[in-house]
Amino acid sequence: MPRWRNPTGYFVFQQGPEQISRGRKAENTMFFFAPLFAMPFYTLMILYVLAAVLPAIFLMRYVYRQDHIEKEPRYLLASLVLRGVAAALAAIVLEILAKALLDAWVAPTNPKYTILLAFLGVAAVEEGTKFFFLYRRTWRDPNFNFRYDAILYAVFVSLGFAAFENVKYIFNYGLSIALSRAILAVPGHMGFAVFMGIFYGRAKLRFDCGDRNGCRGNLVLSYLAPVLLHGVYDSCCMSGTTQSTLIFILFVIVMYISVFALIKHESRTDTPV
Repeated sequence: MPRWRNPTGYFVFQQGPEQISRGRKAENTMFFFAPLFAMPFYTLMILYVLAAVLPAIFLMRYVYRQDHIEKEPRYLLASLVLRGVAAALAAIVLEILAKALLDAWVAPTNPKYTILLAFLGVAAVEEGTKFFFLYRRTWRDPNFNFRYDAILYAVFVSLGFAAFENVKYIFNYGLSIALSRAILAVPGHMGFAVFMGIFYGRAKLRFDCGDRNGCRGNLVLSYLAPVLLHGVYDSCCMSGTTQSTLIFILFVIVMYISVFALIKHESRTDTPV
């Protein structure tokens, strides 16, 4: 059957009346997607990148604007975003290793497998890489002189991580997932980071007061709190049952309300460290 490619990239067939009728219905269905195929390649790539990174930029801007006492240098914040990207790259490798180890110890059919994968194979790894780069870059930086700085730093690392992860997912699965990730995955990473930052700031305060035990305890909580939240989030997503979906919805609502309330409270009651 003869066929050719028209300017939109579709194949057009020479067909009888019935096939033409069905073809027209299909053509109407594809009408709304045609602009995407007709776009120049670079324009489509820009659209994908913007869909991936704009949610993270919006949240960074929001958290940055809550820092009312002393604005952080932009070069420092940019370096934290880049370290978030580095954390995401490191997490890719570590998650492969973690999953291989978990598969060797626990059968994927085991009911505990999903929970172990969510907490140990994903949450512990991702929050660990974020914490590592956060600590290495900011702990001794002289700009780290207020408690709210810790939240800001943690959020910028985490949203750098989330933006890179979002680019990867949208380029792999298309724009159809952009909205769901913009309202769930990206704010989720920010939420985990706020809890990391709260304890990180308290650790810095305890350190400057000479309380080494208090410092170590808060640093541990700075890592464990986001791991716990991230693990619950991912285990609900991975389970895929009606019950886990309901728990997930409730968890997200409560976490979002708590996170934005905590940001405003920590900004309002900010103190030097």
